[in-house]
Amino acid sequence: MTTDLQVQADVALIRRLGGATKVASLLGYGRPQRVQNWLKRGIPPRVKLDHPHIFLRHVDLQPEVERVHA
Repeated sequence: MTTDLQVQADVALIRRLGGATKVASLLGYGRPQRVQNWLKRGIPPRVKLDHPHIFLRHVDLQPEVERVHA
């Protein structure tokens, strides 16, 4: 389930990346409508996982890695 807070974070990320048209282009989508929908619904988790170099590069996983290997 996507919360309002997560949708707001996704909207901010799309804007930081240059907007819906730019993100659609980065993903190889022909038109930006799909990404425009994410401004209301949030970025689907599968898309984030399929494109971590775009959507998850700001996530710091080091604390989790250290916890698992402790």
